Amino acid sequence: MTVPTAAQHADAQPPITMFGPDFPYAYDDFLAHPAGLGQVPATEHGKEVAVIGGGLSGIVTAYELMKMGLKPVVYEADQIGGRLRTVGFEGCDPELTAEMGAMRFPPSSTALQHYIDLVGLKTKPFPNPLAPDTPSTVVDLKGETHYARTVEDLPEVYHQVMDAWNACLEEGADFSDMNRAIRERDVPRIREIWSRLVEKLDNQTFYGYLCDSTAFKSFRHREIFGQVGFGTGGWDTDFPNSILEILRVVYTEADDHHRGIVGGSQQLPLRLWEREPEKLVHWAPGTSLSSLHDGTPRPAVTRLHRTAGNRITVTDADGDIRTYEAAVFTAQSWMLLSKIACDDALFPIDHWTAMERTHYMESSKLFVPVDRPFWLDKDEETGRDVMSMTLTDRMTRGTYLLDDGPDKPAVICLSYTWCDDSLKWLPLNANDRMEVMLKSLSEIYPKVDIRKHIIGNPVTVSWENEPYFMGAFKANLPGHYRYQRRLFTHFMQDRLPEDKRGLFLAGDDISWTAGWAEGAVQTALNAVWGVMTHFGGSTDAANPGPGDVYDEIAPIELPED
Repeated sequence: MTVPTAAQHADAQPPITMFGPDFPYAYDDFLAHPAGLGQVPATEHGKEVAVIGGGLSGIVTAYELMKMGLKPVVYEADQIGGRLRTVGFEGCDPELTAEMGAMRFPPSSTALQHYIDLVGLKTKPFPNPLAPDTPSTVVDLKGETHYARTVEDLPEVYHQVMDAWNACLEEGADFSDMNRAIRERDVPRIREIWSRLVEKLDNQTFYGYLCDSTAFKSFRHREIFGQVGFGTGGWDTDFPNSILEILRVVYTEADDHHRGIVGGSQQLPLRLWEREPEKLVHWAPGTSLSSLHDGTPRPAVTRLHRTAGNRITVTDADGDIRTYEAAVFTAQSWMLLSKIACDDALFPIDHWTAMERTHYMESSKLFVPVDRPFWLDKDEETGRDVMSMTLTDRMTRGTYLLDDGPDKPAVICLSYTWCDDSLKWLPLNANDRMEVMLKSLSEIYPKVDIRKHIIGNPVTVSWENEPYFMGAFKANLPGHYRYQRRLFTHFMQDRLPEDKRGLFLAGDDISWTAGWAEGAVQTALNAVWGVMTHFGGSTDAANPGPGDVYDEIAPIELPED
């Protein structure tokens, strides 16, 4: 449920971006500048750099390194895209797709939008609960069902919960002040507010933060908020996580005004893989990542170790062994602990500790193809849509209705769940999951026969059961700020011992905004700056990179003793 925030009620303000608060660097300005991202000396042109992981972060990293004249060598265990995974339905129109991973993107993801525009993709509004383009929403809690087209249609208790959340943000987190500072890119003010909050709240859970607020003294209000939430739906699965994670989302409006990518999000990394940049250094016109790899990335990495001269040596699933002066690891960091044989010399021990402590959220989805968007049919008695975007405390939790027009086949995301709710589905196959979900939805919509509209087999994913992921995305627990800082700042390798340099971390679990594609892009750009610097390169003075201004905007460092 979209909960209005103070900023939404204010007069017109500058558009917001995921600008801080931990590292308030303008990645969108960096990307848009005509001087480009930087250059490496001509003596380094053609040098190979290993890029491990072909998700969005890996492909952005490889694409930008290629433009600088380096030769990225991409390793991918499964398929290009990572958690930008778009699948079809067997036997159905190939244009009918399901987003198994990332499916909705906020306008504040401005660095991500740069690449969406670059490859010519289009977006459209995503039907979140009570969003302006969502025809209707049903909230079903404790057996009571409420139909709404706008938030005003909901009972008074939901308005009380919304008011409590807004008050909670203002009284405990200076919401309006921080939101304004981020909009205005007021770095000193951002750092002033955030430094105080990090020191105050690093040890606090999301739920504890709510309980400490006078606005949320009612258990009933906290319960409803957990089940219905704000933006994309119920957030009780996030209650054990650090409140700092939640504040990063709401400050930057990451949970608002979402859009989906027309045709599927996986097109973005796939198009970057095939794209032939107009401005290339060293490489001949027409060069692409695909052409540098003869169409296919290298297979899964099975071993990483350091060799003489502080090189990074990579062994892949084919048994091929290659050694590089620099490498970028963009897969989920747990892979370094479980799927890849690594030696301890790859990272300082504190960084190993931070990776081991990383907390991942589980997530499951199940989709079915249907003959048409029948949910727009009207109930003869009430005049309402026969089915709606649905939030419930039943097993399905969140149900999304996705269509491309009234006369075309459509898709229902029968269920999207996280954490404990996701684990409940783990033992069940796709058909078993569908049966449970259809039963739950029949209790909310007793007059609707969803099954008769299904035209193909369901598709499902549980990211915690995916061998190259083992979870959907990082979510820091209380006390994890210091760990996240170590991982995010790893690209600043002049701070590291010489024998621990050359291997860079990137990916959304390294970012401050995990679970958002924007974080994957931002950390990729950090790694590109790091590799460029490692090879003796630099940015243009008119367009300083994230490392050039690091000392001015570095994340606050908490004491360890």
